[in-house]
Amino acid sequence: MSAPLVFYTNPLSRSGIVHWMLEELAVPYTTEVLEFGADLKTPEYLAINPMGKVPAIRHGDVVVTEAAAICAYLADAFPEAGLAPPLSERGDYYRWLFFAAGPVEMASSLRSAGVEPTAEQQVSFGHGCYEHVIEALVLAVKDKRYIAGDRFSAADVYVGSHLRWGMSFGSLEKRPEFETYCQSLEQRPALQRVTV
Repeated sequence: MSAPLVFYTNPLSRSGIVHWMLEELAVPYTTEVLEFGADLKTPEYLAINPMGKVPAIRHGDVVVTEAAAICAYLADAFPEAGLAPPLSERGDYYRWLFFAAGPVEMASSLRSAGVEPTAEQQVSFGHGCYEHVIEALVLAVKDKRYIAGDRFSAADVYVGSHLRWGMSFGSLEKRPEFETYCQSLEQRPALQRVTV
């Protein structure tokens, strides 16, 4: 019998990324919905995530926070789901999974907050500038069904979630390449189950 898997979430958070990932795994898990505010600041939850943020998972004795880390962990913990390429083929998988978690997240967040880094700041910021991030992401998905090879992976869950969310709320501009890439992801039964 496998270790129990618990998903800590709030529907109005980045937890949707992990929810999709869990559905792709097709393994049993329980869900604990936490309200923003007091629920996330209880001693019990702060023992799970000292930041008092969701999503988080507990898999037996293993606790993982941060959506990209959770996706990578789950892909490795449940290899039978086939959501991580073989280790020798993980270059693009790691690259784009963590590109979305770092530069894409930073660039879109700063832009949404009305912050445009100066040329001097761009040198020290990991993402440089919004325009460069967008152009790199366009090249990553252009004419590709999947971002890290010829099979769907956890990187598609993570990158696809950011693109879908960002285009819906205006933090990422709509580009034909983004829309085409996301259209194929929309057909995934696991995604349809979490977005209904």
